Amino acid sequence: MKNLNYYVEEYKEQLDKGDIREAYVALVKYVTRVATSLSNSHSDSFSFGKIFHGYMDFTYFYYTNEFLKKRKLKMGFVLNHEKMQFEIWLLGQTTPIQERYWQYFKTTKWNKGRITKPKYSILEAVIVDKPNFNNLDKLTKQIEHRLIQISEEIIEDIKNIN
Repeated sequence: MKNLNYYVEEYKEQLDKGDIREAYVALVKYVTRVATSLSNSHSDSFSFGKIFHGYMDFTYFYYTNEFLKKRKLKMGFVLNHEKMQFEIWLLGQTTPIQERYWQYFKTTKWNKGRITKPKYSILEAVIVDKPNFNNLDKLTKQIEHRLIQISEEIIEDIKNIN
């Protein structure tokens, strides 16, 4: 394993080039733009939270509605930096809630092929796997459409539990 000085030097070199900083700032601004767009067009269906920057691994915000709140659940819109894709996560407020809903969702299409529960969520659904950042208006429309569609499907599945 390399020592911390090595990693810090690599980090500094990449920051000196400037490309990573530019990309990261642009990605965070874009996720903020998506949150604003969703809040403006879908505030009748969901309430949207603030942006979390993560550790260059995930940039995300939560969203929920009364149905989810009553069950101590919420959704997360996530930019997965490593995979460079947009995802929706279903999250529970506590570990027992996460476990309860995992028991149901582990055998559904949402967790197909998964043996263990995701690290942070009950399920993770990819909504855009190869985003085209050269056409942000089109990408935003694609994200909005898929986010609402998949969120509604997940909520319908939750209704089958209760």
